[in-house]
Amino acid sequence: MRKIREVLRLVWVCGLTRRQAAQSCGIGRTAVGEYVERAEAAGLGWAEVEALDAEVLERRLFPPPAVVAPGERPVPQWPEVQAELRRPGVTLKLVWEEYRALHPQGYGYSRFCELYQAWRERVDVVMRQEHKAGEALFVDYAGQRVPVVDRRTGEVREAQVFVAVLGASNYTYAEATWTQGLADWIGSHVRTFELLGSVPRTVVPDNLKSGVSRACRYEPELNPTYHELAVHYGVAVVPARVGKPRDKAKVEVGVQIVEREVLAPLRDRTFFSLAEVNQALRERLAALNERRFQKLPGSRRELFERLERPAMQPLPAVPYDFAEWRKARVNIDYHVEVLGHYYSVPYQLVKQEVDIRLAARTVECFAHGRRVASHRRSDLPGRHTTVAEHMPRAHRDYAQWTPERLIRWAGKTGPAVAQVVEAILGSRVHPQHGFRPCLGIQRLGHQYGEERLQAACARALEIGSPSYRSVRSILEKGLDREPQQAEAQPVLPLDHDNLRGAAYYQGRRENEPC
Repeated sequence: MRKIREVLRLVWVCGLTRRQAAQSCGIGRTAVGEYVERAEAAGLGWAEVEALDAEVLERRLFPPPAVVAPGERPVPQWPEVQAELRRPGVTLKLVWEEYRALHPQGYGYSRFCELYQAWRERVDVVMRQEHKAGEALFVDYAGQRVPVVDRRTGEVREAQVFVAVLGASNYTYAEATWTQGLADWIGSHVRTFELLGSVPRTVVPDNLKSGVSRACRYEPELNPTYHELAVHYGVAVVPARVGKPRDKAKVEVGVQIVEREVLAPLRDRTFFSLAEVNQALRERLAALNERRFQKLPGSRRELFERLERPAMQPLPAVPYDFAEWRKARVNIDYHVEVLGHYYSVPYQLVKQEVDIRLAARTVECFAHGRRVASHRRSDLPGRHTTVAEHMPRAHRDYAQWTPERLIRWAGKTGPAVAQVVEAILGSRVHPQHGFRPCLGIQRLGHQYGEERLQAACARALEIGSPSYRSVRSILEKGLDREPQQAEAQPVLPLDHDNLRGAAYYQGRRENEPC
């Protein structure tokens, strides 16, 4: 009390500030403020403080708490407090303030927290985990598998069991798939979200290769398809740390419950299809989610409907369309190979590596994160799907020509030109090999005119050389303008020692070599 009197004297009599009084008495400024406020609240002045003895002054400044009858201090319903704490943004202090608003004579904040912690210690460890409603969905595969018998061959194939558990309500979902591969992994997520009718804010998987391409404590690298799924549904994927099962304790316990409460009762049942397995799982899961907790009010489904679902995000308008991501290098013909089929990309990307998004109906190509090509998926091996805009201009112009179009053009230019073009195309094993010389003849027509081209082609036919080189040479030398001279045909003798008649061949045996 001596120090309190000194504080009040310095403030009231000497006129010091609270900071100065605290420095003078060697105590905190907060304590000085508390002493002054208590004295003012008790209606005391300096004269009264100076006249009162220490014991009376202490009772005036620090009165004992009012005695409250046991019935007037109600004990909070701790399960309801626990349920409220799972709501987003709700803290223990906020719950206590609401409690005191209803019961002004109730427990103070410190005692309220002590009683709550004591209650928590008596509750099952699993149920003591605090997860905000709609915050996290924990996913993993069960270690136990379900055998499925093929009716036709009798072969037994084991199905994997995917398990998902919501953090706040412990609502559990499970389904059987043939593998833990990427397609089944993604499909299980999509079906889980559809069953829940909403989406949590985060998904916590294990470091399964289908979900995490490269495990890392600080920056795990997600599989591109898994990341695309997360973007589509607006969730954050937070993989558990390697070797840290507590990061996904919910699903670890959930897997254990599924194995004990769902799979174990089905151990003697024979399944002949994956659909039968999933139907049995749905029936057992419905009973599990409807079962009431032992130490908490309600059930998994009730908590999900009351707390979890309202706090979760809505589903997108359309479900995620599974697509596999691959990498491919652009060949010199500006095509990339995907499952044996070739798809074009802009020719500027030749020899560069691009990302391929392979969906059920489409094939998309991405370069530096930007889509550069999109094609309808084709399963024809060895074939090409080409977009004209992806080709260089020279290739584009070349690709627009066909044998029929070249022959139609030649016919409009002149009969001699048409004969030369037909001769060129007919002399090739593949007509496409004759496109280039035919296009060269067309350019000669643009350069020298159609009349000269017709005359040059006629000259080339007369000399028996219907080719691009001959026509060009005739035009360059101007031979198409010179009058044609009839060449004298040499007269060959009808009889000569070196000439053989028909009788010579008729007299030879059929199998005798000539």
